[in-house]
Amino acid sequence: MASEPCRWAVVPAAGYGQRFAQETCEQKPKQYFSILGQSAIEHSLHAILRACPGVRIMVAVAEADPYWSQLAIAAHPQIHTVQGGRERSDSVLAGLSALQGLADSEDWVLVHDAARPCVATEDIASMLTALQSHKVGGVMSVPAVDTLKQIDSDGHVAKTLDRRFIHQAQTPQIFRYELLRHALRDAVNAGVAVSDESSAVERMGHKVLLHKGRLSNIKLTYSDDVAAIEATLRRQSEEASE
Repeated sequence: MASEPCRWAVVPAAGYGQRFAQETCEQKPKQYFSILGQSAIEHSLHAILRACPGVRIMVAVAEADPYWSQLAIAAHPQIHTVQGGRERSDSVLAGLSALQGLADSEDWVLVHDAARPCVATEDIASMLTALQSHKVGGVMSVPAVDTLKQIDSDGHVAKTLDRRFIHQAQTPQIFRYELLRHALRDAVNAGVAVSDESSAVERMGHKVLLHKGRLSNIKLTYSDDVAAIEATLRRQSEEASE
């Protein structure tokens, strides 16, 4: 475990997951999809709690969300909720704002996708160790393994990217509290759409550390992801019991 623990976490869970819903005809948002007896968000939250035993987690849920309160983990004393927003950045910023007055400016805040249930506990711990003396923060990522094509507006190939310099961003993304809050607030106020926390921090001119993750840290996006997530969770459970 890292010697400088992560005391705070924000899990944006106000989205719906349109692609997954269209493929599966699922009525619930994808973070509530049941995998091996637990919802995706429960798997994600348990991973954070295992990696950071004393962490306080802010879950940003949609207004009038009828599903969250039905979960057993909703009553966990270290987990609290805040109303999320339309965009991911709105939800994360709401979670950070709820920590104002509690978190110190230099505290680490871990942000993790509600629908990324396979993150390994040891990977979170190793990332915190790698960031220990970093002044900004970092993002878990994996090097691109496929040839990547940039397309034009007509759907034709405009350019082939050199994959040696391309990484696929994952979560967790871990940043200093005040730096991240300021970066997201500035992006929201400027009307700039940022797809992840790192984008907001990069926009402010900061250098973000990449921490190597695993391909098995899958985000539930398509129906095909379910089988791969189930296999990964089973393997993790077997390894933990050995």
